[in-house]
Amino acid sequence: MTKIPAPQTALHLLAVAALTASAAGSALAQGQPPLKVGLMLPATGTFAALGTAIENGFRLHVAEQGGKLAGREIQYFKVDDESDPAKATDNVNKLIKRDNVDVIVGTVHSGVALAMARAVKESKTLLIVPNAGADAITGPLCAPNIVRSSFSNWQPGYATGVMAAQKGYKTAMTITWNYAAGSETVKGFAEAFEKGGGKVLQNLNLPFPNVEFQALLTQIASQKPDVVFAFFAGGGAVKFVKDYDAAGLKKSIPLMGSGFLTDGTLEAQGESAQGLLTSLHYADGLNTPRDKGFRSKYAVTYKLQPDVYAVQGYDAAQILAGGLAAVKGDFSQRDAMVAAMRKMTVDSPRGKYTLSAAHNPVQDFYIRQVKGRENVMTGIAVKVLPDPARGCKM
Repeated sequence: MTKIPAPQTALHLLAVAALTASAAGSALAQGQPPLKVGLMLPATGTFAALGTAIENGFRLHVAEQGGKLAGREIQYFKVDDESDPAKATDNVNKLIKRDNVDVIVGTVHSGVALAMARAVKESKTLLIVPNAGADAITGPLCAPNIVRSSFSNWQPGYATGVMAAQKGYKTAMTITWNYAAGSETVKGFAEAFEKGGGKVLQNLNLPFPNVEFQALLTQIASQKPDVVFAFFAGGGAVKFVKDYDAAGLKKSIPLMGSGFLTDGTLEAQGESAQGLLTSLHYADGLNTPRDKGFRSKYAVTYKLQPDVYAVQGYDAAQILAGGLAAVKGDFSQRDAMVAAMRKMTVDSPRGKYTLSAAHNPVQDFYIRQVKGRENVMTGIAVKVLPDPARGCKM
């Protein structure tokens, strides 16, 4: 007859088994070489500060895990992408072919990210996109080895279009750089604004990274739309907001934008940005325990206040960590690792979210108003907004 163990003995055996399994998983991870992570981000030019914030956020999460993810040491390789699509293929191949990285984290500029996506589709290298919102990345270029921790360009544009329509504006003009991020964000805005009964009178643009806005501001002044929607980021956003105010337009024609217009730029924009309304998947003053903890650690570590770019970098590391944990650090089980990423709920400072079938965040978009040096959350424009992932076949 088989002897049935006492309850205490059974619990002890279960605890020993759990510890043994945990130790085995840890030993497996510790027995493997460092995980090679390639950071392809802008270190110079218009988007340099954005690249720094993304890297800071990524490294902060790794530091919180004791410098390892799922027991794996992290070895970093860095390339300055210079926000130049013409150099993108050569730059990403430095990481893929020269450094043999396991994972690439990048980038900010949508044009550069498109070239990166094409390269990793061919090489099968895992790519985590911590900012660039090019719709094609989770559209026609979607792939099992491409994951995004940020947004699609369509999403913040659409959310801001919902805001503008709900305010009762009937006519709008849009202004942006003539590149993928700008045109796709504007399309998202127009889709929602016109669905809400509005009409876009004209789409204005200028070459990236040109910041000579005066001729276009004159056109806006002459057409007098109810509202202007702008997409700019970094140094270009600073110049545009100040020029819009200096031209006297802020007092007569309301300016709205995707949140990148005022994220990471408020100190430089000063009084010109006060009162501006934007929509984005992150805001100051969310006042959740998760966000408060993140902001405090980031400020202490880097002597800076975090912004949306830092959050997206932080979440890129969270998503990688979640996938690695599911396979006990065994990167060779990549299909299982990516499947785990797809199923996870990311406990982000921005609020919890999941990834769509195309590997894009399904997330809330906040209404934000500039007050002092903060983009203060005043409401939610659209809850759990998914990217339509048009053209994705995966």
